[in-house]
Amino acid sequence: MTKSLLPDQFVQAHMDLISYVQTLPDEAYLYSYAGKWTAGQQLAHIILCLQVTSKALLPPAVIEEKFGKIDRPEMTFDELVRFYQAGLRNGGKAPERFLPPPTGIGQRIQLNTELTDLLASIRQQLMTYSEEEMSSLSLPHPFLGKLSIRELFYLMTYHAGHHQRQIIAHLKHFPAIFPDTSSN
Repeated sequence: MTKSLLPDQFVQAHMDLISYVQTLPDEAYLYSYAGKWTAGQQLAHIILCLQVTSKALLPPAVIEEKFGKIDRPEMTFDELVRFYQAGLRNGGKAPERFLPPPTGIGQRIQLNTELTDLLASIRQQLMTYSEEEMSSLSLPHPFLGKLSIRELFYLMTYHAGHHQRQIIAHLKHFPAIFPDTSSN
């Protein structure tokens, strides 16, 4: 995916998540299935991840000095997704600093605004890198290791949809949507 497409797809994946979460009634927004994160916590997790990503998007020379360059062929979007899914299957989990705090209805608008503002800022940052820098400069990922900037944004694009799919899967167990009729 080229630099001309990646920022827009990255932002769109996150806007799709925000739009979906905005449609949820308050009870569904606060619903936690089997101790899993609520929809609000999913958004808070995304924000925590993107805040770290934004801080890592330093000038190219600083990134190269601090993290180096990729010394392997760059993965495609599909290869990166398979690599991430394998990492999850092998026990990869969000480190503690990415675990969201409890969130309430009162934070709903704030989370949407914060995520939207963060996306705009990151999109601007991403546009400053050349195609070559996106493919060669390395940034660390907590359980995937060194990724190119492009690979990291492939991951962040996929990550938004991954968490939206988790919300959808958890809400299949939400009683107001699928009431328990076994006692009738």
